[in-house]
Amino acid sequence: MTDTQLELINWYNCNKRDLPWRNTKNPYFVWLSEIILQQTRVDQGLPYYARFVSVFPTVFDLASASETEVLKNWQGLGYYSRARNLHFTSKKIVQEYEGVFPTTYDEILKLKGVGSYTAAAIASFCFNEPVAVLDGNVYRVLSRLYDVDLEINISKNKRKFEIIANDFLDKNNPALFNQAIMEFGALQCKPISPSCDSCPLRMNCYSLANNTVQNRPLKLKKLKIRERFIVYWVIENDKKILMRQRKEEDIWKNMFEFPSIEFKSKEEKDIYLNDNRKYAQKSLKHVLSHQHIFATFIETFNGKNDLFSDAKWIGLDDLLDIPLHRLITKFLETRS
Repeated sequence: MTDTQLELINWYNCNKRDLPWRNTKNPYFVWLSEIILQQTRVDQGLPYYARFVSVFPTVFDLASASETEVLKNWQGLGYYSRARNLHFTSKKIVQEYEGVFPTTYDEILKLKGVGSYTAAAIASFCFNEPVAVLDGNVYRVLSRLYDVDLEINISKNKRKFEIIANDFLDKNNPALFNQAIMEFGALQCKPISPSCDSCPLRMNCYSLANNTVQNRPLKLKKLKIRERFIVYWVIENDKKILMRQRKEEDIWKNMFEFPSIEFKSKEEKDIYLNDNRKYAQKSLKHVLSHQHIFATFIETFNGKNDLFSDAKWIGLDDLLDIPLHRLITKFLETRS
């Protein structure tokens, strides 16, 4: 073990957070935690992890659940394809692996919804396979430690970082080392205002020596964010409300929402709203990492359903039992 590796391990042993998935080598629990924490802060993901472990304590429980039940327990976490993939893969593990999680990186990588990072995490944490993890925290640590002048969000550079990460990995204890470098990036080598003065790796950090810490890691400028313009009809009748399950291939597939019409431009949407100005209207903006959604909710109690043949009436008291995406719950919160 090199001095830098030893310093990192010592830092981790003194500073690591007590997180429930670190106290198990059960691949099902580790898999749940990794999928839940994709694009999600630890403090936000913790209650969802606790909920899934409680409601679906084994992969058999998850596989036997309905997709609606899985989505309902995922509600509010976003990126719902993660939940759908989680459910699909649980069935595959039960049907093709007899409920026994695959034990190698290559086999784990074949599972739907599992990328190279998640496969490496499960393989190393649960089975001590010497394969390095590469998440955003690790990219940042390696970029700064070695002052790597490569954009991390370009696919051709990923292989170069994999080589760096696997060279740096302590192959005698990959589980501990992978946890350490991820935690180091989360708590010490932070994106903004990293704690360089107290950093145990500062003597070996090339970015610190070259005064490039704030420029690492490099990222290619993001693509233009997509804008979407949606009108929802909130139609109530006798303590019931009209809802539809979204079937389109979309971020909200199989989630429930009010009947809606999506427009290609703000101008088209504004014309439609003007034509329906006799109804009460409420606008909300919903910001996601890759799209901004400008939604307007038209509220009426006339009970018309002629434009939305795929919608059905749901009791107002039953809304708690169906999976609603965040934009719908944001609107409902404005009425409470």
